[in-house]
Amino acid sequence: MTRIMRVALLGVLAVVLAAGPALAQEKVKIGFITSLSGPAGIIGEHMKNSVELALDHLGRKVGGLDVEVIYGDDQRKPDVGKQLADEMLKKHKVHFVSGIIWSNVMLAVAPTVTSAGTLMIGTNAGPHQLAGKMCNELYFTTSWQNDQTPEAMGKYMRDQGITDVYAMAPNYAAGKDMISGFKRYFEAKLVGEVYTKLGQQDYQAEISQLRAANPKAVFVFYPGDMGIQFLKQYAQSGLREQIPLYSVYTVDEISLPVVKEAALGQWETRYWSPDLKNAANQKYVSDYKKKYGKMPVFYGAQSYDGIMLIDSAVRAVKGDLSNTKGMVAAMRKADYKSTRGTYTYNVNHHPIQNFYLLRAVKGAGGQLEMQIQKTVFENHKDAYYKECGMKW
Repeated sequence: MTRIMRVALLGVLAVVLAAGPALAQEKVKIGFITSLSGPAGIIGEHMKNSVELALDHLGRKVGGLDVEVIYGDDQRKPDVGKQLADEMLKKHKVHFVSGIIWSNVMLAVAPTVTSAGTLMIGTNAGPHQLAGKMCNELYFTTSWQNDQTPEAMGKYMRDQGITDVYAMAPNYAAGKDMISGFKRYFEAKLVGEVYTKLGQQDYQAEISQLRAANPKAVFVFYPGDMGIQFLKQYAQSGLREQIPLYSVYTVDEISLPVVKEAALGQWETRYWSPDLKNAANQKYVSDYKKKYGKMPVFYGAQSYDGIMLIDSAVRAVKGDLSNTKGMVAAMRKADYKSTRGTYTYNVNHHPIQNFYLLRAVKGAGGQLEMQIQKTVFENHKDAYYKECGMKW
């Protein structure tokens, strides 16, 4: 082989090797962790469905690149969530990790992901630690910080002059944040503060204790399967007609079809509702119902937004998935059509957004649905952003 041929072959080899990383990154890999089994699986199903719908709307590409989503079932367990994140990072070499329903799982997963230099896009859980001292430039959420939604309910109930309130929530990170947020704006002293086991299905003993306390109102946070069981048992106890119930993330498009009349008239606060009047939300709700035959829920809207946020980041760097700083800068702009309408990011990468008072009512077709009654907060910031050390 002549010297000229050897030089030429070496040149070709150098070009191929240099192109290798680019070729390997032509597919965007997203690890999506949620609960897909057990009673909580109904939430995870809505989240997965919404990821798939977002991909449909994007032509099955993200940022113009082919995409692969690797789904993982955390079984509502922090250790399982962390194992899934490790596998997604090391085996599948994902560019993004997203999802997570439960705050205790998020507290195990997010540091694992960000410490590996990978972007974490949360689509539900909002523990206060990640909004404050544990904030990270690689961590974003398309939902909220846990305290914010109950803060809105606390303000509403305070403004209504309601006193002697009894509060209940599951005994885990989000449950404690939710009651903390409620108390921050309600301000008056609670007559009872009860924490139950995460995933608990039988509330008869707690309802008996509540009856004995004889409060004037009850505030609860019981998401998913827990909310379904609590609402049923509260109605069966006869207390629904005696002591009004106010809640967050308890009465929603998952529980309404199951508990039916037991939820009629129920007050909730949320950042999102199917009846929000913006083009992105109307398309999402309409197409979700067409594809899956049921109404979407906020868990899904947040997950849909998560994919759209990732798409905006990849698009901004023209598909250069090695440009992490560029993607962070792009996501900070929240430059995509969100189901909640226009919002901005705070310094801790948590949304500054509106929160609404909703009520369970009978719609035009006779079916129960959640409808917005009024805006409680406009452009509401979480309570922990000042503890975050990021500057941008």
